[in-house]
Amino acid sequence: MSARFTLALLFGILSLAPAFAADPNPDAAIKVKAIEANVFLDAQIKADPALAANCLAEGRRWIAKSAADAAADLKEDPQFFKENRWSFERKYSARSVVADRYVSVLRDDYMDTHGAHPNSTVDTILWDRTETKRISIRPFFTETADKGPTLKAMRAAVVAALKDEKKKRGGMETATDEWLGNVKPALLKIGAVTLAPSTEAGKSSGLTFHYSPYEVGPYAEGEYVAFVSWETLKPYLSPEGQRIFGGARPETDADEKQ
Repeated sequence: MSARFTLALLFGILSLAPAFAADPNPDAAIKVKAIEANVFLDAQIKADPALAANCLAEGRRWIAKSAADAAADLKEDPQFFKENRWSFERKYSARSVVADRYVSVLRDDYMDTHGAHPNSTVDTILWDRTETKRISIRPFFTETADKGPTLKAMRAAVVAALKDEKKKRGGMETATDEWLGNVKPALLKIGAVTLAPSTEAGKSSGLTFHYSPYEVGPYAEGEYVAFVSWETLKPYLSPEGQRIFGGARPETDADEKQ
Protein backbone atom coordinates (compact mmCIF):
# COMPACT_ATOMS: atom_id res chain seq x y z
CA MET A 1 0.00 0.00 0.00
CA SER A 2 1.45 3.38 -0.98
CA ALA A 3 2.06 6.11 1.57
CA ARG A 4 -0.27 8.38 -0.40
CA PHE A 5 -3.08 5.81 -0.27
CA THR A 6 -2.52 5.21 3.44
CA LEU A 7 -2.81 8.92 4.24
CA ALA A 8 -5.88 9.20 2.06
CA LEU A 9 -7.45 6.29 3.93
CA LEU A 10 -6.66 7.86 7.30
CA PHE A 11 -8.15 11.22 6.41
CA GLY A 12 -11.09 9.48 4.78
CA ILE A 13 -11.90 7.74 8.05
CA LEU A 14 -11.42 10.99 9.96
CA SER A 15 -13.87 12.76 7.70
CA LEU A 16 -16.53 10.14 8.47
CA ALA A 17 -16.45 10.88 12.19
CA PRO A 18 -19.33 13.03 13.42
CA ALA A 19 -18.22 16.63 13.74
CA PHE A 20 -20.31 17.66 16.77
CA ALA A 21 -22.09 14.53 17.99
CA ALA A 22 -23.57 14.26 21.44
CA ASP A 23 -21.56 12.41 24.05
CA PRO A 24 -20.69 9.61 24.46
CA ASN A 25 -20.02 9.59 20.72
CA PRO A 26 -16.61 11.05 19.85
CA ASP A 27 -16.40 14.27 17.89
CA ALA A 28 -13.55 12.85 15.80
CA ALA A 29 -12.35 9.26 15.67
CA ILE A 30 -10.29 6.68 13.87
CA LYS A 31 -10.18 2.90 14.21
CA VAL A 32 -7.69 0.95 12.12
CA LYS A 33 -5.46 -2.05 12.69
CA ALA A 34 -2.77 -0.13 14.57
CA ILE A 35 -4.80 2.36 16.63
CA GLU A 36 -8.14 3.49 17.93
CA ALA A 37 -8.22 7.19 18.80
CA ASN A 38 -11.07 9.45 19.87
CA VAL A 39 -11.50 13.16 20.53
CA PHE A 40 -14.26 14.55 22.75
CA LEU A 41 -15.46 18.14 23.20
CA ASP A 42 -17.67 18.97 26.15
CA ALA A 43 -21.03 20.70 25.75
CA GLN A 44 -19.78 24.13 26.82
CA ILE A 45 -17.08 24.10 24.16
CA LYS A 46 -19.50 22.89 21.50
CA ALA A 47 -21.76 25.84 22.32
CA ASP A 48 -19.00 28.20 21.09
CA PRO A 49 -18.62 27.51 17.33
CA ALA A 50 -15.24 29.23 16.90
CA LEU A 51 -13.68 27.54 19.92
CA ALA A 52 -15.18 24.18 19.01
CA ALA A 53 -13.83 24.41 15.45
CA ASN A 54 -10.37 25.35 16.74
CA CYS A 55 -10.22 22.45 19.21
CA LEU A 56 -11.65 19.97 16.73
CA ALA A 57 -9.13 20.93 14.04
CA GLU A 58 -6.29 20.44 16.52
CA GLY A 59 -7.79 17.15 17.68
CA ARG A 60 -8.02 15.83 14.13
CA ARG A 61 -4.39 16.74 13.50
CA TRP A 62 -3.47 14.88 16.70
CA ILE A 63 -5.39 11.80 15.55
CA ALA A 64 -3.74 11.88 12.12
CA LYS A 65 -0.23 12.15 13.58
CA SER A 66 -0.94 9.44 16.17
CA ALA A 67 -2.29 7.14 13.46
CA ALA A 68 0.79 7.71 11.29
CA ASP A 69 3.07 6.97 14.27
CA ALA A 70 1.11 3.81 15.06
CA ALA A 71 1.24 2.64 11.44
CA ALA A 72 5.02 3.12 11.38
CA ASP A 73 5.38 1.21 14.66
CA LEU A 74 3.18 -1.59 13.35
CA LYS A 75 5.41 -1.93 10.31
CA GLU A 76 8.56 -1.89 12.47
CA ASP A 77 7.36 -4.20 15.29
CA PRO A 78 4.17 -6.03 14.25
CA GLN A 79 4.48 -8.50 17.14
CA PHE A 80 3.45 -5.78 19.61
CA PHE A 81 0.08 -5.40 17.87
CA LYS A 82 -0.95 -9.07 17.83
CA GLU A 83 -3.29 -8.80 20.81
CA ASN A 84 -4.59 -5.26 20.47
CA ARG A 85 -4.17 -1.89 18.83
CA TRP A 86 -2.99 1.32 20.48
CA SER A 87 -5.70 3.21 22.37
CA PHE A 88 -5.65 7.04 22.45
CA GLU A 89 -8.17 9.54 23.79
CA ARG A 90 -8.25 13.33 24.01
CA LYS A 91 -10.83 15.35 25.94
CA TYR A 92 -11.39 19.10 25.76
CA SER A 93 -13.33 20.51 28.72
CA ALA A 94 -14.10 24.10 29.69
CA ARG A 95 -12.75 25.01 33.11
CA SER A 96 -13.90 28.62 33.49
CA VAL A 97 -15.33 31.60 31.62
CA VAL A 98 -14.11 34.97 32.90
CA ALA A 99 -15.60 38.38 32.04
CA ASP A 100 -17.71 36.56 29.44
CA ARG A 101 -14.60 36.69 27.28
CA TYR A 102 -11.77 34.42 28.42
CA VAL A 103 -12.42 30.66 28.30
CA SER A 104 -9.97 28.33 30.01
CA VAL A 105 -9.88 24.83 28.54
CA LEU A 106 -8.29 21.66 29.88
CA ARG A 107 -6.94 19.25 27.27
CA ASP A 108 -6.48 15.78 28.74
CA ASP A 109 -4.74 13.05 26.73
CA TYR A 110 -4.65 9.31 27.44
CA MET A 111 -2.29 7.04 25.51
CA ASP A 112 -1.90 3.28 25.79
CA THR A 113 0.86 1.94 23.54
CA HIS A 114 1.22 -1.36 25.45
CA GLY A 115 4.18 -0.13 27.48
CA ALA A 116 4.72 -0.67 31.21
CA HIS A 117 1.66 1.52 31.86
CA PRO A 118 -0.60 3.92 29.97
CA ASN A 119 0.44 7.57 29.91
CA SER A 120 -1.59 10.72 30.41
CA THR A 121 -0.82 14.37 29.85
CA VAL A 122 -2.65 17.60 30.58
CA ASP A 123 -2.36 20.87 28.71
CA THR A 124 -4.42 24.03 28.62
CA ILE A 125 -5.89 26.55 26.21
CA LEU A 126 -6.85 30.14 26.99
CA TRP A 127 -9.38 31.31 24.41
CA ASP A 128 -10.28 34.94 23.77
CA ARG A 129 -13.88 35.08 22.55
CA THR A 130 -13.56 38.67 21.39
CA GLU A 131 -10.47 38.05 19.26
CA THR A 132 -11.52 34.43 18.47
CA LYS A 133 -8.03 33.10 19.07
CA ARG A 134 -5.79 31.44 21.63
CA ILE A 135 -3.85 33.76 23.88
CA SER A 136 -1.44 33.61 26.81
CA ILE A 137 -1.80 35.23 30.25
CA ARG A 138 0.47 38.05 29.06
CA PRO A 139 -2.33 40.66 28.72
CA PHE A 140 -3.12 40.37 32.44
CA PHE A 141 0.30 41.52 33.68
CA THR A 142 2.40 44.64 33.26
CA GLU A 143 5.42 42.57 32.21
CA THR A 144 6.11 38.88 31.64
CA ALA A 145 9.82 38.78 30.78
CA ASP A 146 11.65 35.52 31.47
CA LYS A 147 13.19 35.77 34.96
CA GLY A 148 11.44 39.12 35.41
CA PRO A 149 9.71 40.14 38.65
CA THR A 150 6.29 38.81 37.63
CA LEU A 151 7.47 35.36 36.63
CA LYS A 152 9.81 35.09 39.63
CA ALA A 153 6.95 35.85 42.01
CA MET A 154 4.67 33.51 40.11
CA ARG A 155 7.19 30.66 40.22
CA ALA A 156 7.79 31.13 43.95
CA ALA A 157 4.06 30.87 44.60
CA VAL A 158 3.71 27.80 42.35
CA VAL A 159 6.58 25.99 44.07
CA ALA A 160 5.12 26.79 47.50
CA ALA A 161 1.74 25.41 46.40
CA LEU A 162 3.32 22.25 45.01
CA LYS A 163 5.25 21.68 48.24
CA ASP A 164 2.04 22.06 50.24
CA GLU A 165 0.29 19.53 48.03
CA LYS A 166 3.19 17.08 48.23
CA LYS A 167 3.07 17.39 52.02
CA LYS A 168 -0.65 16.54 51.98
CA ARG A 169 0.07 13.48 49.87
CA GLY A 170 3.00 12.38 52.00
CA GLY A 171 5.39 12.92 49.12
CA MET A 172 7.86 15.44 50.55
CA GLU A 173 10.78 13.27 49.45
CA THR A 174 10.10 14.49 45.90
CA ALA A 175 9.76 18.17 46.89
CA THR A 176 13.27 18.74 45.59
CA ASP A 177 15.01 20.75 42.90
CA GLU A 178 15.24 17.57 40.85
CA TRP A 179 11.47 17.79 40.28
CA LEU A 180 10.47 21.34 41.15
CA GLY A 181 13.37 22.71 39.12
CA ASN A 182 11.25 21.87 36.07
CA VAL A 183 9.11 24.89 36.94
CA LYS A 184 10.93 27.85 35.40
CA PRO A 185 10.32 31.62 35.74
CA ALA A 186 9.39 31.82 32.06
CA LEU A 187 5.97 32.11 30.48
CA LEU A 188 6.45 28.99 28.35
CA LYS A 189 8.13 26.93 31.06
CA ILE A 190 6.24 27.67 34.26
CA GLY A 191 3.40 25.24 33.51
CA ALA A 192 0.10 24.86 31.68
CA VAL A 193 -2.17 27.54 33.13
CA THR A 194 -5.87 28.31 33.45
CA LEU A 195 -7.90 31.10 35.00
CA ALA A 196 -9.41 29.72 38.20
CA PRO A 197 -13.11 30.28 38.82
CA SER A 198 -14.20 32.68 41.55
CA THR A 199 -16.87 33.22 44.16
CA GLU A 200 -17.42 36.57 42.43
CA ALA A 201 -19.40 36.22 39.22
CA GLY A 202 -17.47 36.92 36.04
CA LYS A 203 -14.15 37.11 37.86
CA SER A 204 -11.13 34.81 38.26
CA SER A 205 -9.73 34.06 41.71
CA GLY A 206 -6.23 33.50 40.35
CA LEU A 207 -4.23 31.07 38.26
CA THR A 208 -4.15 27.29 38.36
CA PHE A 209 -1.11 25.50 36.96
CA HIS A 210 -1.56 21.93 35.74
CA TYR A 211 1.22 19.35 35.66
CA SER A 212 1.18 15.91 34.04
CA PRO A 213 2.72 12.83 35.66
CA TYR A 214 6.54 13.02 35.51
CA GLU A 215 6.58 16.85 35.26
CA VAL A 216 6.97 17.69 38.96
CA GLY A 217 6.96 14.21 40.46
CA PRO A 218 7.22 10.52 39.56
CA TYR A 219 4.46 8.74 37.64
CA ALA A 220 3.00 7.19 40.81
CA GLU A 221 2.19 10.64 42.20
CA GLY A 222 -0.05 11.45 39.23
CA GLU A 223 -1.04 14.95 38.18
CA TYR A 224 -0.54 18.09 40.25
CA VAL A 225 -2.47 21.36 40.31
CA ALA A 226 -1.00 24.49 41.91
CA PHE A 227 -3.24 27.46 42.68
CA VAL A 228 -1.89 31.01 42.93
CA SER A 229 -4.36 33.62 44.21
CA TRP A 230 -4.77 36.92 42.41
CA GLU A 231 -3.82 38.79 45.59
CA THR A 232 -0.35 37.22 45.42
CA LEU A 233 0.10 38.67 41.93
CA LYS A 234 -1.70 41.97 42.55
CA PRO A 235 1.46 44.15 42.31
CA TYR A 236 2.05 42.90 38.76
CA LEU A 237 -1.47 43.14 37.31
CA SER A 238 -2.17 45.21 34.20
CA PRO A 239 -5.42 47.20 33.91
CA GLU A 240 -7.03 44.18 32.24
CA GLY A 241 -5.75 41.93 35.00
CA GLN A 242 -7.21 44.25 37.61
CA ARG A 243 -10.52 44.13 35.76
CA ILE A 244 -10.87 40.34 35.56
CA PHE A 245 -9.44 39.16 38.89
CA GLY A 246 -11.38 39.21 42.15
CA GLY A 247 -13.12 37.10 44.75
CA ALA A 248 -11.91 33.80 46.20
CA ARG A 249 -11.43 30.30 44.88
CA PRO A 250 -14.59 28.23 45.41
CA GLU A 251 -14.12 25.36 47.85
CA THR A 252 -15.65 22.97 45.34
CA ASP A 253 -12.96 23.89 42.81
CA ALA A 254 -10.15 23.30 45.31
CA ASP A 255 -11.66 19.91 46.20
CA GLU A 256 -11.98 18.85 42.58
CA LYS A 257 -8.68 20.12 41.21
CA GLN A 258 -6.23 19.69 44.08
